[in-house]
Amino acid sequence: MDAHWLAMPILQQLNSGVLVLSTDYGISFYNQFIERRLGVPLAEVRHKSVFDVFTDLPEAWLKRKLDSVVALNAPTFSSWEQRPYVLKLPHLRPVSGGSDYMMQNCSMLPLVHPHTGETFICLLIEDATDVSIYQLELQRNMQALQQANRLDGLTKLYNRSYWEQLLQSEVLRAKRYHQPLSLILFDLDKFKQLNDDYGHLGGDFVLIELASFIQSLLRESDFLGRYGGEEFGIILPNTSQSGANEVAERICRQVAAHQLLFNQRIIRATISLGVAELNPHRHQEAHDLLQCADVALYVSKRQGRNRSTCYRDDLQKVLQKVN
Repeated sequence: MDAHWLAMPILQQLNSGVLVLSTDYGISFYNQFIERRLGVPLAEVRHKSVFDVFTDLPEAWLKRKLDSVVALNAPTFSSWEQRPYVLKLPHLRPVSGGSDYMMQNCSMLPLVHPHTGETFICLLIEDATDVSIYQLELQRNMQALQQANRLDGLTKLYNRSYWEQLLQSEVLRAKRYHQPLSLILFDLDKFKQLNDDYGHLGGDFVLIELASFIQSLLRESDFLGRYGGEEFGIILPNTSQSGANEVAERICRQVAAHQLLFNQRIIRATISLGVAELNPHRHQEAHDLLQCADVALYVSKRQGRNRSTCYRDDLQKVLQKVN
């Protein structure tokens, strides 16, 4: 049986685009898939340059692709992930996923006329809109899940696990590039009493509000995390101890002056802070820096709270005097 009579009906009913170009980029053929979306009959554009018909084509990029197909006599491919679409065509779907145009996978194939030997290039356009919508939605969900695993459920700050990873990375970075790095640990003063006075909902409210307030006082490059309970940590890249102490004292003052309204009652809270700077020779791990900041924090609490203390070597003696 002669199967040539099947070719045109199949091409016209195919749920993919077929576009045939001459080597000088003239349109020789396109099927109904493209014609319906372009809205222009083939007879009106036959032999016209594809770049005159599809005026939004990436001309330089597409010419390189088409020329390589002819020169190498080999197919090439472009996916929607590399370039969302080659031909700017509407996708004809009620749900677009935010795109007005069809996402496409495009195969470009060399064709040789069996009688004349003339070379053509065939572009096979596969509608990848559905795939792209599902893939982008999956990526968004994965990113949301990844972000959720990094955040504390109550305050929406970095949780302890992820914050400690950031601290370790910043310690390594500071050592590698010989940059200063400081750390602030702080916690809410008399948090148990606050819970007794206002209930656990009031305590949670204070943690949430202060977390947001303190975050607003920091640079974008700083990392604020919930270390545990009412204790928090701030990583300050490219910051010396003196600079970190200025930050700590400013936070301490502004928190003390900040009024929190809970159930028609004003709550005033204070925090105690400990500051330490990375010493590349003494602090081999992030944990060593944390211990120094923790000692400084403990001194602040033992000396009356609502204050900031910088770590120094004689703090253990200070603690003995306080005790």
